Amino acid sequence: MKDIENREDLILLVHTFYAQIRQNELLGPIFNAHIKKEQWPAHLEKLTDFWVTALFGVPCFKGNPTMAHRTVDKNLNHSIAQGHFEQWVALWHTTIDALFEGTKANRAKRAANNMATGQFNAITNYRP
Repeated sequence: MKDIENREDLILLVHTFYAQIRQNELLGPIFNAHIKKEQWPAHLEKLTDFWVTALFGVPCFKGNPTMAHRTVDKNLNHSIAQGHFEQWVALWHTTIDALFEGTKANRAKRAANNMATGQFNAITNYRP
């Protein structure tokens, strides 16, 4: 296996990962309820942009993940739990480990860990 080296590698990672997310018993219903089938291609492109920016420092991502997560949490009556983020991270790690190894792959796993903690804190701190 090789390390994550370019946008094409991230496209593979993001598409593989979110195909699993969409079918996951815990996370699938949340993602599928908030992202319509026809919206997935654009959403996957945006997520790829996010990881290109995060891993390679190329400023192509535009968005506000915290606001997006807060909106989803509000739509779910503030029911997103730490377990949702733990499942997301576990699937991310498993997907990376199946496809890549190396410095950038490990960095992507660490970034996901930090992001999951930060996003959970960001949504719970703004609950009524």
